[in-house]
Amino acid sequence: MESAPSQGTLGEMALWIKVKDLGGNKIGFGKATGRHFGKILSGIILGIGFIMVAFIQKKQGLHDIMAGSLVVNK
Repeated sequence: MESAPSQGTLGEMALWIKVKDLGGNKIGFGKATGRHFGKILSGIILGIGFIMVAFIQKKQGLHDIMAGSLVVNK
């Protein structure tokens, strides 16, 4: 759903946030797929990939860094 016109999952739409690439454009299917599998990796390594959000300046998780994406407010 992140590569769809809504630019986010149902939960992201409920929170009024969107997934964009580093240039501020909509991400494509390939980046959305990479981001999805990156979330699995973020969880496998004891959730460290998700905890990184609190410490990275751009507030990116490991999956966002791998996919070259950002989560931004609408």
